[in-house]
Formats: sequence, structure tokens, C-alpha cells
Amino acid sequence: MRLLAEGLSARRGEDLIFNDISFALGAGEALVVTGPNGSGKSTLLRVLAGLLRAESGRFRVEGGPAEIAHPYELSHYLGHRNAMKRELTVRENLSFWQRFMGDSPGGSGIDVNEAVEAVGLAGITHLPFGYLSAGQQRRMAMAKLLVAYRPIWLLDEPTAALDTGADRLFAGLVTAHLERGGIVIAATHQPLGLGSTQNLQMKGFTH
Repeated sequence: MRLLAEGLSARRGEDLIFNDISFALGAGEALVVTGPNGSGKSTLLRVLAGLLRAESGRFRVEGGPAEIAHPYELSHYLGHRNAMKRELTVRENLSFWQRFMGDSPGGSGIDVNEAVEAVGLAGITHLPFGYLSAGQQRRMAMAKLLVAYRPIWLLDEPTAALDTGADRLFAGLVTAHLERGGIVIAATHQPLGLGSTQNLQMKGFTH
């Protein structure tokens, strides 16, 4: 499977945020997107996730499952917010995402307890999500990537609010995903501790 972006551009209001972005990623490959605030990193990921419409260009899967019409059907999106209900328990939140996302063809997610253990927070699935610290909440958002299988991970500042130990844990999860043939696109200001990656520097475009 290959993931192809061809001549993508996007606007925010009247402003063109970025223009003519192209890249190609195969199974097991990662793209790290960098650039200053306002350069379009988050906007690019939202376009790739199907949350915003591209002004021009296209984003497509080559050699993927025949029934898949758009890459977002194969993608997990982890944005700045954790997308969890504060009043629900950790288990209730993760169980919802497991059911809602479902597994893409070619793989299966892991049990909620296994996912929570994988992010180093076993034993607290009974707690309301809102009771957790910012770092614990971000780890639980990472667990969401594990409970439903999606080969493409779109990650926006994934290590925000994480300490050094959690940074290493997250790098291990991403590396394992790549070793299984997954694809990762991550926008970040911080090193992610990954091996060889492609790099895309966003510069912004205002005219």
C-alpha cells in the first residue's frame, strides 16, 4: 500500500495556508512535518484526515483495499485535543472508540486492558477520564490508536503534555506500528525519537 499526496493546497478563510504539497509513503514509512506556528501543519493533517476540504490536489491510497474510497477510512487522527468525554470512565471512552472506529481490513485492534497496559497506565480504567492528569489523558488518547486497527496514523503534536519517559514509550508504539507495515504522518515541534523518516518543512503561504 502507498499513500500519495499530489499538489495539495488549503485555505483558512481567504488566506491560502499552504500550496502544492506532495509526498509518497509506503508501508513502514513515516513523514515528520515541521514548521513554525501558523505554517499549516495542523491544517494539512486535518485535510489528510478528511476534516477539511483541500483547495486543490488530492490525497489517495494506491494498492489498498478495493472497498476503500478515501485514506481517512484507513486512518486514526490524534489531534491537539484528546477526543474523550471527561465524565465517562477510561474504559467507556476507549470502548466507544473501539466500536465507533472498527477495524480496517488487514488487522485487528487489541483489548482495552491491553491498550491501557501498553501506555503504562494499567489499573485505572474505572476512573473518569476527567480525573486524570494532562499527561495521563494524553497517554489514554494514545491507547485509542491501539484498540481499533487503522494502518495510517495522523498525529498532531502527539507528545504534547508527555514527560521524557512517556516520550520514549510513544516512540516505541510508533516504531512497532511502522514495523508492522503501518504508515505515520506526524506534525511536531519536538523530536519523536524515530529512526529514518521523511521530512516536510511547512513555511506557510499568505499571498
